[in-house]
Amino acid sequence: MEILTSTDWTDYELIDTGNREKLERFGKYLLIRPEPQAVWQKSLPESEWEKLAHARYVRVKGKKTTAEDFERGSWVRKPKMPDRWTIGYRYRQMNLTFRLGLTAFGHIGVFPEQAINWNYIYDLITQNSKAGSNPQPAPRDPRPALRVLNLFAYTGGASLAAKAAGADVVHVDSVKPVITWAKEMMEASGLDNIRWVVEDAMNFVRREVKRGNLYDGIILDPPAYGRGPDGEKWILEDSIDEIIAISKQLLDPGRGFFVLSLYSMGFSALIPENLVKTRFGDIPGMQSGEFFFPDKAGRKLPLGTFLRFAKGFGA
Repeated sequence: MEILTSTDWTDYELIDTGNREKLERFGKYLLIRPEPQAVWQKSLPESEWEKLAHARYVRVKGKKTTAEDFERGSWVRKPKMPDRWTIGYRYRQMNLTFRLGLTAFGHIGVFPEQAINWNYIYDLITQNSKAGSNPQPAPRDPRPALRVLNLFAYTGGASLAAKAAGADVVHVDSVKPVITWAKEMMEASGLDNIRWVVEDAMNFVRREVKRGNLYDGIILDPPAYGRGPDGEKWILEDSIDEIIAISKQLLDPGRGFFVLSLYSMGFSALIPENLVKTRFGDIPGMQSGEFFFPDKAGRKLPLGTFLRFAKGFGA
C-alpha cells in the first residue's frame, strides 16, 4: 500500500486545509472549496483565507432530497475573479493546458491529484508503443499505436496524457457539455483526434464486449453516483464490480494496463485492491494506495484511492 502525491505542478498548490474546507491555488487564482475530510483546524486564520481567496464555493443550504442536490451550490466571487482561465501542466515532453471554470457542482475542470496517473500513463505508452515493440504486427492487428479507453472521463486529463504519448484514445462521458469542455482542452494542448463518446459508460462497455473490441489500456475514474444521458443510474457500490469484470474482457489478455481511481468517503484503499484481484487475479507489480496533497503546514489531505497495473510491457 502506497501514498502518492504529485511534485510536478507549478500551477497548482494546496495552501491550507481545515474546518472541512481547502484553500487552493490554480494559476494566479485562489479558491476555497468544501473538503469533508479536512476535519482538523485551519493553520491560517479565517481572515487570511478571506483576504487571499478570489472565490469561495458554498453549498446550497436546506433540505437535501438526493445526493445530486447535496452537491449543488454557488460561488461567492471577488470582482476580478473570471468565469474562465487556464493553467498548464508539464511532465517530460507532455505539455497540457487546462481551461478551468466555476461550476455549480464546485468542480473546476481538473483534479490535480490525478497528475500521478497522467505521468504513469504517459510513461507506459511512450515506452511501449505497438510500433516500437512489434515492428512487424500481424495482419489482423496492424495498429501503430496503443488503444486506450477512458471511462467516466470528465474533462479528460488522462485522455490528454494518453494522446500526448501517441495513443489512440476513446473518451467516454455521459455529459455532452463536459465532452465539449474536454475537446477545448485537447485543442488548447495542441492535440487532436481523440474519439469522443457521449454515452453511459456501462452501456458502452457492454456493447464493446459484444463487438469483440480490445484495448491496450483502460482508465476508470467513476463517481460515487451519476446519471447517464438517458437517465441511467450509476451508484458506485452497486456497479463497480460489474464494470471491472467487463474491463477484464476488454483488456488485451497479452499486454495491457489498467488504472482505477475512486473518491468515495469511507472507501479504504483495500477495496479497489480486493475488487481488481478478484477479477484479474494477483498481477505482479500491482500498485494500490491513496492520493494526497500536503498543505503548507504539512498536513496530508487524502484525495481518493487508486489501483494500477501493467502486464506484458517492457521497462
